[in-house]
Amino acid sequence: MADLTVAQWRKTTRSSSNGGNCVEVADNLPGVVAVRDSKDPAGPALTFAPAAWHAFVTQVAGRA
Repeated sequence: MADLTVAQWRKTTRSSSNGGNCVEVADNLPGVVAVRDSKDPAGPALTFAPAAWHAFVTQVAGRA
């Protein structure tokens, strides 16, 4: 399991500034990208290998 205590979280560029459904991503961790719900920062986070995260983002961007 990745140590997320040093994660630098940022909201995705598609998140609105008025609250709502926002995703935060931390990509400053060695060998892992972490994703969490901004409404529940103390809640669980999903972690992905950087290549898997890149593939996911590429697929989603192609459908936007």
